[in-house]
Amino acid sequence: MHIRVAADPPTAAATAAALIARRIRAAAALRERVGFAVSGGSTPALMFAALAGMSVPWTQLDVYQVDERVAPDGDPARNLGLLEAFAERGARVVAMAVSAVDVRRAAARYASRLPDWLDVVHLGVGDDGHTASWPPGDPVVDAPTLVAVSGRYRGHVRMTITPAVVNRARSRVVLATGADKAAPIERWLLGDPGVPVQRVRRTGTTIVLDEAAAALLQPSVTRDVVR
Repeated sequence: MHIRVAADPPTAAATAAALIARRIRAAAALRERVGFAVSGGSTPALMFAALAGMSVPWTQLDVYQVDERVAPDGDPARNLGLLEAFAERGARVVAMAVSAVDVRRAAARYASRLPDWLDVVHLGVGDDGHTASWPPGDPVVDAPTLVAVSGRYRGHVRMTITPAVVNRARSRVVLATGADKAAPIERWLLGDPGVPVQRVRRTGTTIVLDEAAAALLQPSVTRDVVR
C-alpha cells in the first residue's frame, strides 16, 4: 500500500487523476481495451474533471461503475451523470441497469459484461468506513457473485461490484478527503475489521488523502507528501 497526502481536496483530486491516467496509458500500451471502474459520491467530481482534461487513450477505455443507487434514469441521486465527461472524450461507458424491473438479474447481466481483470478501480471511503456500496453490517460484502445488490442504505438500495472484482484488479486508487474521513482511514490502516474498506486488498493499492483526511495517521505510517 502506498499513501500520498496532498494539501487540499483539489490537489488530492489532481494527484489521483494523474495516477489513474498513467495507469490507463500503461495498460493501453499492452492491451487493446482498458478497463477502469469508478465510484460515485461527491468526492470524485474534482478528480473526474481533472482526468477528463488529461491525455489518455480515450477510445481504448471502457469505464465501468463500481456502484450505483437504484433509482430511475435521470434521477439526480444516480452516479451515472458524473461519467458524461468520459463519454464525451470517446470512452465507452458501461452503465449499471439499476432501473430494470428485476435489479438482481440486472446485476448478473452486469457481471457478465465485466472483463476478467480491471486495470484500475477507483474507490472512495465513507465517514462510516464503507467503500463501493458495502455498508457496515450488510451481507453484500460477502456475496459470492461479482455484482450484487445491497440492502437500503442512506435512502437507496444499491448495485455494487463485490470484493472479488475489486481485489483481482491490477491496481486500485482510493481517494478520500475531508476531516470526516480521518477516523475511518485510521481504523482501516490499524486493521479494524468493523470498517468495510478493510476488505480492499492492500497490495497494488494507492491511497490519496488531503491533510484533513490524513490528520489521524500514526507517525509510523509512511506517506509521500504532495506539494
